[in-house]
Amino acid sequence: MAAVIEIHDLHKTYHIGREMAVHALRGVSLSFDAGGFAAIMGASGSGKSTMLNILGCLDPPSQGRYLLNDADVARFDHERLAAVRNSEIGFVFQSFNLLSRTTALENIELPLMYNRSGLRMREIRARAMAALERVGLADRADHHPSQLSGGQQQRVALARALVNEPAVLLADEPTGNLDSHTTLEIMSVFQELNDQGILIIMVTHEPDVGAFTRRIIEMRDGRVIRDAPVARPVRAAEALENLPPESAAAP
Repeated sequence: MAAVIEIHDLHKTYHIGREMAVHALRGVSLSFDAGGFAAIMGASGSGKSTMLNILGCLDPPSQGRYLLNDADVARFDHERLAAVRNSEIGFVFQSFNLLSRTTALENIELPLMYNRSGLRMREIRARAMAALERVGLADRADHHPSQLSGGQQQRVALARALVNEPAVLLADEPTGNLDSHTTLEIMSVFQELNDQGILIIMVTHEPDVGAFTRRIIEMRDGRVIRDAPVARPVRAAEALENLPPESAAAP
């Protein structure tokens, strides 16, 4: 498969004051193919979140090359970077970042309104509803975040990340605030999306979550210390079916 993302000798250094330098990344080289599902793991301070921010065009590297679909991201101006973030990359975070006073459907519509697509409101609503159906929450379209469980809120956030039909989905600890049952539900959705061909790169500190992916990239002190395929990824939907009844959470 063709590489969607390639990074070569990536470094990131943060300067604190005049004398202190923090080396968050130290010469990382990786590639990610279309349809891949990778977990970036490591202790706090290992560089995994810095890596995700650079891949998401939220933070530039201090040194090295980042190619997205063969285009050199370093050559992008601010307008081009914003367009990439809004159309080619979807983001899912640990905190759901939903607007509390808007419905689930309205939260999902927002990226379509920001990307100057020229879509009519009827078309925006139809695409937002399709994204909500994709994550199994069409019946919660008119609910506000306070009326949704944590897992449902994360599904809405996931639908919002998908509404522009990105080729890459970046997830930063997307199950960090969820119980084990809800984690399985969310990972099942991620696996279904990956089966449809979306490249997913996920930061997590949970080995159990990494077991649902296809590839583990382990980082320490800004370097990759292990990069290996997952021999037999666990299917989250099957794990859900095998949970004892007392472990099931309320929908």
